[in-house]
Parts: sequence; structure tokens; C-alpha cells
Amino acid sequence: MTEALLFMLGIGGVCGLVLSYASKIFYVYEDPRIAMIENNLAGANCGGCGYAGCSSAAQAVVEGKASPSVCVISSSEGIAKVAEIMGMDPGSASPRVANNTCDGGKRANTKYHYLGVNSCKALSGFFGGQRECGVGCLGLGDCIKACNFGAIDMGPDGFPVVDETMCVGCGACENACPKNILQVKTMSERLLDFNQEDGALAPCSQRCPAEINIPKYISEIKKGDYKAAVQTIRMRNPLLLSCGRVCPHPCEDLCRRGIEDEPVSINQLKRFAADYEMKSGTRVPITCAPDNGRKVAVIGGGPAGLSCAYFLRRVGYQVTIFEAMPKLGGIIRYGIPEYRLPKKVLDWEIEGITRLGIETRTNVRFGSDFGLGSLVTAGYEAIFMGIGAWKDYSLGIPGDHLEGCYNGINFLSRSAMGEKLPLGKKACVIGGGNTAVDCARTMLRLGLEKVYMVYRRTRKEMPANEVEIVASEHEGIDFVFLAAPSKVIGNEDGHVTHLEYLKMELGEPDASGRRRPVPVEGSETLLEVDTIVTAIGQSPDASFKEETSRRISELALTRWSTIDNDPTTLQSTSIPYIFTGGDSATGPALVVDAIGAGRRAARSIDLFLKGEKIAPVEKSLQGKRIEESVFTTVPGITPIKRAEMPELPVNERIRSFVEVDQVLPEDQALKEANRCLNCCRTCYNPDNSIKESYNA
Repeated sequence: MTEALLFMLGIGGVCGLVLSYASKIFYVYEDPRIAMIENNLAGANCGGCGYAGCSSAAQAVVEGKASPSVCVISSSEGIAKVAEIMGMDPGSASPRVANNTCDGGKRANTKYHYLGVNSCKALSGFFGGQRECGVGCLGLGDCIKACNFGAIDMGPDGFPVVDETMCVGCGACENACPKNILQVKTMSERLLDFNQEDGALAPCSQRCPAEINIPKYISEIKKGDYKAAVQTIRMRNPLLLSCGRVCPHPCEDLCRRGIEDEPVSINQLKRFAADYEMKSGTRVPITCAPDNGRKVAVIGGGPAGLSCAYFLRRVGYQVTIFEAMPKLGGIIRYGIPEYRLPKKVLDWEIEGITRLGIETRTNVRFGSDFGLGSLVTAGYEAIFMGIGAWKDYSLGIPGDHLEGCYNGINFLSRSAMGEKLPLGKKACVIGGGNTAVDCARTMLRLGLEKVYMVYRRTRKEMPANEVEIVASEHEGIDFVFLAAPSKVIGNEDGHVTHLEYLKMELGEPDASGRRRPVPVEGSETLLEVDTIVTAIGQSPDASFKEETSRRISELALTRWSTIDNDPTTLQSTSIPYIFTGGDSATGPALVVDAIGAGRRAARSIDLFLKGEKIAPVEKSLQGKRIEESVFTTVPGITPIKRAEMPELPVNERIRSFVEVDQVLPEDQALKEANRCLNCCRTCYNPDNSIKESYNA
């Protein structure tokens, strides 16, 4: 018995040694994160993610083969926890949702007729499809068949429509679409998505500096879904109220209806949707990705800075705006008069941006109240400089220092802050741009008897918006063309009494393409005025370079005092964690240009803080046109009168700063929306349905 017991113990010992040795040879390590991640997945083992159960999905996340949002039925909190386990940015882990990028236009030339094919994939094999458009939806619904969650239906216009509330972001529709029309992306990816040369884009959207999906929001207005229109605009432009009032709408120059008729009043429709939200008493909800704990500083609270801060906050960053003036808004607050953009409207719009969780610090000037070193010490990992262009160019002629002489932006900003300036009875504004027009119309409203605009070229060459020039003419501004100021004359008290100018004639075109003004010898002329405002351009104020920090001294500037950057990524050429956009990078430009630049900079900052390569957007349009979308004729268009902008009568508006341009009434907005041809890249809708809807 004892011998048997010892024998059994011996066998057990040998087996233990063998198993111990084998465990070292055949040991399989399982990353503990797999179990942690699996515990934060839904646990349904539904296979909707494309993996064989939650354990396989968790392993794929750990191996880097799937994102934290792999689970198609997980909550945003669950996704954020998975991202945290992986040490990843939870801001980029928001749920994925499908989006159809081609939903406009029916009319594209037919290449051939087919019979019996009922699959997009099969049809695309026949020379790319039956229509000439190479990027358009084929309309046979492979994406609908592939969706197991009932999130896609064929819309009434023959294009798939995604129900975002049903979509789980599994990607089956994207895989099924042979034309890459269906794209499954997170909110963050969609916010920082940019127009590309191979996109299904209407001409108007190609031209918009903010890259708004114009046909989509007009289509939503047609349907009476004004909240959806606001959301569509706000995906690319957070300042829709401001843009609806001050944008010169370059998009309308490329409106396809305008080839045969008057273009659609795109900007009035944008303002209609924006004003609808403001007057509704409620705000359309704005969603943000989970906070990722990374800090970004935005220097300057103008259009570029507000735009950059808005998009960074929406994709999960902690943002602080530092502003030198008492309130945010920059040039649109202190450089655009009340009669064009009421301050209460601007306040409402900016409040909607900052309430997303953006911290603001006003009355602090970069270079004196704080510097680059203090920002880095405070934990800001990237900096956006949107300091604008506030430094006025001086006239540079004898007497331009006399009492009664002002510079354009300085005059407008002081007036905007309520300062009472001594202006006399007669004034002239020197310049032909929008700032000059704003100065002239402002002085008229301040009670001056006579206001002149002195410009060295003709009306045809004036760079101001045409609508602003026309409004000035209606209000009684006197234009003195072909006049180049040569001297400011004053009295014995040192106050302005006259402007002396030389008459000009136009010579050969200069680098800008405009004919160069040439002085006429012996043509000196006097203009009797008490006040002279010079509005001939601005540049950024680079006095912040005087800060004692060695690092800021390394920031490269151009000869125009703009911050030198890569024009495609907006990253500084000298300090990698500094980005810039808007007037501080380009010099004075459109508000909508600054908004587009703010979003582009947000994309680059996002890449920078993720440690990814800051590469330009592949095939980015950025001012270019898609050649196949350029039409010279648009058959079948029946001319329909364009909606006229409602405005205050001249005799009412010149006595106050009440807003001149009014919003379209709802019935007129709907009629104007129905003038839109709902264009895509090469398609547009037949005009008959538009005419019937308009007359309904």
C-alpha cells in the first residue's frame, strides 16, 4: 500500500514538472485590455461589427484593426471607455453614421440604355453606369439591400436616404456601394471633412469658401425642415447669422440657374434659416465629441478664431479664446456697422458657440498681458493665431496728421464702442473697398450733411460689394472718381478744411488686372471738408513680436506683416505648434474666407495633437473648379423672377442704425428655394417640377 502511494505521488510529481515545463513552452499571453474592452461592449454577440462576437471585436481593437467605436450598438459612454482603455483620444471615438454624399439632380446625359441589371455593382461594370456622371449614385439600392438595420430607404428622387437614428455605422452600405457615395464616418470626421476634386459637388458648393453643402440646405428649406437646414449649414459654418448678412455670396456667381436666368438667392436663404432659429425661441442642439483633455489656445475672437474654436470644441478639445477687445467678434463686431450686422444678433450667435464649453478671456492682449511662454506653461499644446488685420494703412501725404483725419478701421471700431467723435458737417472717405463704404454710410447716419467717397479709379474698378455701392448711391453718398489725394489742407488751428486731389485717367492694366490710374498734370482740385477718413487697406499688427520671449521672436512674418504659414495646412513655417488663418495669414479678405480657414486650421491642429502627419487634404478643391461641372448652357430653364431683398426705405434708414436689409418672408423663401435646380456635379433637376411647385 505504501509502495503504491509513493508510486502515485512520483507519477504526480513527474506530471507536474512536465506540465510546468510545457506551460512555459506553450504559454499564450492574453492582453488584459481585451477583457476590459469586452466588458464595455454591448455583449450581444450580434456580429453587426463584422467580427465573430464581442471577444473577437475586443481583440481587434487591441490589435489596432478596429476603432473604439467598433460596436454598432454601443453607447457613446461605452465608446469613450474603450478609447480610454486603449489610451486613445475619446474625442475621435464618437459613433459612426452613414451619409449619402450624392442627393441632387436627375438630369445627366444617358450614355446607353440597359435591360435586366438590378445591381449597382453590376451596372457600374458597364462603363461606370448608364449616365455620363462618373461619380453619381446609380440608384439601384445595393446599399439598401446590404443594411441589416433598416436605416436606408430609397427616397422619392431615386437616391438612398439614411435614417441616422437607425444607423449603427456598421459600414455594410459603404462596402456595397461601387461609387463610394455612401460614407460611414464619425461626427468628428464629418466636421473636418473637406471638398475634393472627385466629390459629387454642385458648382455653388465648389465656390463656397466655407464649403457648405448648399443644395442640401436649400432642399431642406423646400421641405420646411428649417432645423435640418441650420444643422447642414453649421456643419461647415458656425456664423450663419453673420454670414447671412455680410457675405458677398461668391457661390451665386456659379449658380447653374444663373447661366440661363438670375441665380438663386443663396445667401438670403441661408439668412432665412439662420433667422428662423434665432426667432424660434430655441436653439438647434449642437453635439460635441467626448472631452479628450487636450488644451488649445485661440488668440483672437474674430471669425477665424471663433470658427477654429468651434470645430475644435466639437471634436473634443478644451479651447480657450483670448481676445484683446472687450467682446468677442473681432472685425465683424468692431468693423461692420450696426445697420449691416446688429450687435444683438452677433451676441446671440457667439453665445451659441461659447456655450459649447469654450472658455473666453477678453481685454487681454497677446504680447503684453500674456505671451507664448505663459500659454505653453499653462498646458496649451497648440495655438491658433487669428489676430486679424487691424493696422490701417496711412495716406502718406502732407497734412494727413491734422485734426479731423481718421483711419478707417480705427474710426469704425471707435464708433462701434459708442465714442462720440467730432466730425463736422462735411466729410470724405478715401478708398473704394467695403471698409470705405461702411465709413461713408456710418457718417451719414451720424448726421453729417454731405459725405463724399474719393476713389482713384472708376466705379467699375471699385472692390466693394456691388450691393453696398448701390445702397450708398441710394442714400446720397457723392462719388468722386479718378481722384488721387495729394495734400490735406488745414486752418491756423490745425483742423482739416480741404482735401487736395489730382484728377486721374486710366492707363494700362496693372498686376491686379485693373487699369492703372495716371495723374493728369496741373489738375489739382480742392474739396471742402471738415473730416477725412482714410480706408485704403489694413495689415496685421505685429507688435506682439516685441515680447521678450526668444521663441516668439522666431515666428516668421511675411513682408506684409502676415504670419508666414503653409497655405494648405495653415501651420506656421517656423513654430510647429502655432497655426494661423484669416486676415492674419492672408491680409484683409472675406469673413467667409476666415471661417473656412478656421475649420481648415482645426483639422491640422487635430492631426498635430494626435501625432499624425499634417498633410494637405488630398485632391482639395480650395478655390479650384471641377471641369466637368462647368456648363455653358442649361437647357429647359424657364426664367422665374428672383426674390428681392426686403429693405428699409432710404428716408427711414439714414436717420438711424436700424438694420437695412431684412429677412425674406417664409412664403418668399419657399418660392426662392424652389428656384434651385438641386444640382450635383453634372446633374440638375428638370425645370417643370420647379415651376409647378413655385406657382402652387
